[in-house]
Amino acid sequence: MENSLEVNKDISHKLQTQLSYRTALSKYRSGSEFARFSWVTWSVLIVTLAVWWVTAYVAAQAAGVHTISEIITIIASNAINIQDRYNDVISNVLITYGAKDNGLILRGQYWRFVTPIFLHANALHVGLNMLNFFVLGIFLERLFGHMRFLLIYLLSGIISIIASFYFSPQDISVGASGAIFGLVGAYSIFVLVHRQAFPRGGIPAMLWLIIIIGINLSIGLFVSTVDNYAHIGGLLSGALLGWWFAPLYKLSSTQEMTDMHSLSRRWPLAIVTILATLVLAIIAVYHTGG
Repeated sequence: MENSLEVNKDISHKLQTQLSYRTALSKYRSGSEFARFSWVTWSVLIVTLAVWWVTAYVAAQAAGVHTISEIITIIASNAINIQDRYNDVISNVLITYGAKDNGLILRGQYWRFVTPIFLHANALHVGLNMLNFFVLGIFLERLFGHMRFLLIYLLSGIISIIASFYFSPQDISVGASGAIFGLVGAYSIFVLVHRQAFPRGGIPAMLWLIIIIGINLSIGLFVSTVDNYAHIGGLLSGALLGWWFAPLYKLSSTQEMTDMHSLSRRWPLAIVTILATLVLAIIAVYHTGG
């Protein structure tokens, strides 16, 4: 009798998980046309590309050229690898526009915990990051909803900068990769929680995510310019945010599927998380010498 009850309980849990997974994937379709549009992803993409173009344009002018053709030539020549003669110029422009620089942060420029997310060194850097972000963003924004998606992206991005600030104080850092790792971490938790909705208990899906994460982190072991502390900080914070805010639907007493992790239900936790991120930044500054 007890075995029968356990089997029925497992089946019920599996069906509930499958129903939650299907609801999460299709929920966006029931909204308005604007609600179905991934406007946060497009906005972040456009702003990031615009910021890169401005910094690349200013860096080219600082290098001594002024015509459009000359500016494009310099941007193109540094698109894959930044040439040594332009390295200092590009670095100085990125620092001016808000790169993570521990010395300046310790002097009170705390906005540098945010601005590096939108800055990139060259065309390859911004191109790869924004390609990954766009592919993930279109899907995850529909899955998480606009504001949760933005919350996870920004907070995991900020925490990735805090991690870089504390563990890699000598490096000047820019890039959205920490925030993108945060999105991967949040989605990994969603898959983990809904693993029974996937073939073979979600093991292949989880293994694939582990391989992708492992490959990207291993690149930082061989490429000195990759900030793995930021990546790990973004990944871990994204996983935590995913545990708290990734969609989890349950059948309510009115027989409707209700998202137990929606921001309308968990707004106090969202506020506490934002405040905790602020406290984390203060602690990092204090222990680093601020």
